[in-house]
Amino acid sequence: MNLNLIANGLLMYLGLVVLLTFHEFGHAWVALKCGDDTARLQGRCSLNPIVHIDPIGTVILPLAMIFLSMTGSGLGRFLIGWAKPVPVNPYNLRHPRADDILVSMAGPVMNLLLAVVLVGLARVGLLVNSANLIELCLQMASLSLLLCFFNLIPIPPLDGSHVLRNVINMNYETYWQLSRYGFIAVILVIQIPLVRDLLNTATFGTLNLLALGFGFPPLQ
Repeated sequence: MNLNLIANGLLMYLGLVVLLTFHEFGHAWVALKCGDDTARLQGRCSLNPIVHIDPIGTVILPLAMIFLSMTGSGLGRFLIGWAKPVPVNPYNLRHPRADDILVSMAGPVMNLLLAVVLVGLARVGLLVNSANLIELCLQMASLSLLLCFFNLIPIPPLDGSHVLRNVINMNYETYWQLSRYGFIAVILVIQIPLVRDLLNTATFGTLNLLALGFGFPPLQ
């Protein structure tokens, strides 16, 4: 296998870990501000990646996905990655329904903000004529946006499902029962071409808007 491909794969993986870390930190920080210190007491209100790593979801599956994709194997598209979910006790929230939505949206919003910062850094790369910096930052920005929109899918335990739970007033017990098997449903749903097309459209459409805002020409 090409060493450059391996290096690029590892770089993308490290970027994914950083993005997932900020995503989970966003949940923990907003939960703390809303009155629930469960995550803080468990050491999860932190930017230390180690406290957010799930051995399967953050290590095994993402690495398998990246390297299978690099070899051209179709199996790569059937795999997915995630971090260890931040614990939140909804009964500690000052305004349970509204705060639960705020906590849930904190992760995707964090990924959106990171994408803005990364495109800004890519603009710096353009100013200093560094093609490598531009490419790296835009790749990380697209990955961050993909995480943002992927997590908005309203299937437990993804963030978008918390909004749906509050809208339809589903009780916590039913929700957590559904969450036990949710990732099976998520993996199946993202194999649907329409869902994948919508994720790609949202990701690269937003990336192009951000790039335009920073003075880039339309991205391919």
